[in-house]
Amino acid sequence: MNLSWQHLLAFLFAVGLLVTVHEFGHYWVARRLGFKVLRFSVGFGKALWSRTAGRDGTEYVLAAIPLGGYVKLLDEREAPVEAHEVHRAFNRRPHWQRILVLLAGPAFNILFAIVVLAGLFWWNGVTEVRAVVGEVLPGSRAAQAGLARGDEVLAFNGTAVAGQSDVVIGLLEEMTSDGRVELLLQSGTGERRTAILSVADPVERRRLTEPENLLRGLGFGFWTPPAPAIIGELEAGGPAARAGLAVGDTVTAVNGTAVADFEDLRRRIEEHPGDSVLFGINRAGQEQSLRVEVAVAEKGGRRVGRAGIGSQRTASLPDSMVRRTALGPGASLVMGAREAWRMTALQAVVFWRMLLGHVSLKNLSGPLGIAEAAGNSAQSGVAAFASFLVLISLSLGFLNLLPVPILDGGQIVYQLVEWIKGSPLSERAQVLGQQLGIGLLVLMMGLALFNDILRQFG
Repeated sequence: MNLSWQHLLAFLFAVGLLVTVHEFGHYWVARRLGFKVLRFSVGFGKALWSRTAGRDGTEYVLAAIPLGGYVKLLDEREAPVEAHEVHRAFNRRPHWQRILVLLAGPAFNILFAIVVLAGLFWWNGVTEVRAVVGEVLPGSRAAQAGLARGDEVLAFNGTAVAGQSDVVIGLLEEMTSDGRVELLLQSGTGERRTAILSVADPVERRRLTEPENLLRGLGFGFWTPPAPAIIGELEAGGPAARAGLAVGDTVTAVNGTAVADFEDLRRRIEEHPGDSVLFGINRAGQEQSLRVEVAVAEKGGRRVGRAGIGSQRTASLPDSMVRRTALGPGASLVMGAREAWRMTALQAVVFWRMLLGHVSLKNLSGPLGIAEAAGNSAQSGVAAFASFLVLISLSLGFLNLLPVPILDGGQIVYQLVEWIKGSPLSERAQVLGQQLGIGLLVLMMGLALFNDILRQFG
């Protein structure tokens, strides 16, 4: 994980924007329902900028710590309220109105995601990449099931798939459930057959849910266009760097055997864990030989070689691999809502199964992981950064609906209980709930930050 100032700026922009959307939801609905808004703050801590405006004298604040925000409403439980404004205090408004105000923050995050998705679909249309199998590791689960290079996945458990994303989401759901999936495959010659991909061991299934380990752990990947064996990335201090290889070198041979492309090179390296391998390279037209001491890594449950190199950007997919569908404004909005629902439902399933121990806790990311994703997506272009904002906005909306006392979902539970009970919860119950909520959030944030640090160092 290499974080730069560009990553920091992208992170601050993303968090600031999504927090503002969330808090504006609370603010807008509260104002429309007649609540008095005392403060609208983006960020916590010391105010960097503030302004008082409007008929109610609402204070608008930009604070120093940008990891959140809040809307402060008039409330008799926090300070005395003048008699002529009592009817506008939060604690005096009908319970259904209080619940609507609390729901508005997460709802605006979800609506924001739908609007951005609709814009992306309207601008770019719907793009689906065919789920054509590339490499299949010998002896892997995929190989045992009968998958082969060139097979296209047409259906998943009897349901037709549109492309690669459907296959990945389906595999994630099934590997956190019973671990058995039925794939309808079509070979390159047009022959159709069924393959059963099964993982019975729950420990292995949980390992498959670790970041970037699903397809790799099952032992296959999707087809990508062949890339030339040119070194585009070099791990600092890695085996190739120590041997003297440089970005831009073309690897022409390994142990005297010609290399066809970068995938062939990677496969050759993986076949020699811990060995000394002779690379033939072409550097600026000059042929050289360098010996690389290949490191050992684990991939799909087996030892493989690793040299610490990456390819240049892969070639564009051919038109035959991509299905594009243009959409009008209305259809884009419908598709945006449908995709937002699918992503949110998947988050709920994964989160619940994480609590049950079926999904790895390594999936939790803290500020470092989010900053890295923000920076990387921003560097990849506007569409990639917009897609990142959609994912984080939906996550923010979903997490705030959880029934944790200091989150919106927990406060909604309080209001429902008070509505049914006919009187407020005792002060002791509210304090215990707040302490429990803070404890759970600190635990979750601590674990997420721990995961970030582990990724930082390797």
